[in-house]
Amino acid sequence: MFNKILIANRGEIACRIIRTCKDLGIKTVAIYSEADRNSLHVTTADEAYLVGPAEPQESYLNLNKIIDIAKHSKAEAIHPGYGFLSENPLFARQCEEHGIRFIGPKADVMEKMGDKIKARKLAKKAGLPVLPGTDEPVEDDQAINRAWTLGFPLMVKSADGGGGIGIHQVETMDDLLPIVDRTRRVANHAFSSTRLFFERHLKDASHIEVQLIGDELGNLVHLFDRDCSIQRRHQKLVEEAPSVKLTPAVRKKLYKLAVKFGKFIGYTNAGTVEFLVTSQGQIYFLEMNTRLQVEHGVTELVTGLDIVELQLKVAAGEPLGLLQNDINLKGHAIQARVYPEDPVTFMPDSGKITDVNLPCGENLRLDTALGNNYEVTLHYEPLLGKILSWGSNREEATNRLENALLELRIKGVTCNAELLRRILKYPEFIKSAHHTGTLAQLLNEPQNQRNTGDLNQTMGHQDKEKSNAKIAAAIGTALALSLKSPLPNASRPPSPWRAHGLREQMLSHSIGSRGWR
Repeated sequence: MFNKILIANRGEIACRIIRTCKDLGIKTVAIYSEADRNSLHVTTADEAYLVGPAEPQESYLNLNKIIDIAKHSKAEAIHPGYGFLSENPLFARQCEEHGIRFIGPKADVMEKMGDKIKARKLAKKAGLPVLPGTDEPVEDDQAINRAWTLGFPLMVKSADGGGGIGIHQVETMDDLLPIVDRTRRVANHAFSSTRLFFERHLKDASHIEVQLIGDELGNLVHLFDRDCSIQRRHQKLVEEAPSVKLTPAVRKKLYKLAVKFGKFIGYTNAGTVEFLVTSQGQIYFLEMNTRLQVEHGVTELVTGLDIVELQLKVAAGEPLGLLQNDINLKGHAIQARVYPEDPVTFMPDSGKITDVNLPCGENLRLDTALGNNYEVTLHYEPLLGKILSWGSNREEATNRLENALLELRIKGVTCNAELLRRILKYPEFIKSAHHTGTLAQLLNEPQNQRNTGDLNQTMGHQDKEKSNAKIAAAIGTALALSLKSPLPNASRPPSPWRAHGLREQMLSHSIGSRGWR
């Protein structure tokens, strides 16, 4: 096992990795930007080094500087967490070239899965069912013919995308070309790629994923499934393990397909194969995430396994030490993601947290770096933390999470706790009849919509003025960064909040946090 590792990340995931390392007696090296100088992951690590300014491209995405720090601190391995460089094959290769273990899959596997078109082709070759779509990039002059052949509704997707950015749904031919243009511009600014592909949209499907973990000796097992169907703008909000919608036959088939695909591509370390599943039990491959997932904690709660510990173990060349029959599932776990945004408009918020009350209790888990004076900025992925609960069944776990959200108090920024509670109480969710379109349905129901007057009463006069000022400033920034204007410096990477369309600019996550879905 390693003696010392560097964590190439920040915030709650850095803190979470540090906890496992402390349990294993592994020393940790943190990196931090100037904006994160006083962050929790900096104070809890054994060593910490300034990596650069607040801009992600100059700090958490500065792979050369990160490797220099790893060598200087004599770290034997680097854990990338999720987001930032976690799915960057160039970073993985450079780590290996410098004699530093990258805690994740091999670079060539990461590269294949990062290309969504190539991943579709490999899934087909492995015998996995794939939605009708295009297996080559779609050029503008081909768009109409390709769409006509596939039919509507369809999804226009960035081939090199991640984190729910660069994905748009098209309902009619009249909407096609404007949405293709919009998606191409988003993809160019977020991923420096304009490659797009089409895929048929599967309405009212569930988003089910299977957690894999494999060692470098050929052993590969699954850690059951997660249901991640509650999403807004292709961003997951509530996740649970296991899904209670699946019949035994469908569940068995999902596991078989996921493991088959993992072995087909030679997968090692932790990864997740994602599927769309219809209410009739039809299964379609969606993508593979070659990293630790944001929602990995719910799997840990129902299996009793520490996935980060397993990652470290297999990255060090040790055997997994687990057979499929050794892994048992107990109870039910559910997670809610807490974001600094208005629960009605989804407009992001920023500022200094002046007071926080975090829920606590038996069978509750909090993955967060929050504390008084924590600064929420627009530089990074805005996740404040995750609240997880375990119960002997789904109802118990859901009730426990709902009570925890009632206990959560955050002052200084607005958060989405109210929306999360509404989701947990929504009849379709309670009946486990929810799907990827459920949140949009909930938000469109008149009885669930609040007008500005209601919002103002809840926020109070001073908070209202503060929020209005922030929103106005954010809108001004977004307008200044409009794609209609050239970048101030063509060689400078785009802002994390720069994307096509004002609403998408405000809602999309940091380009440096690719893969936060």
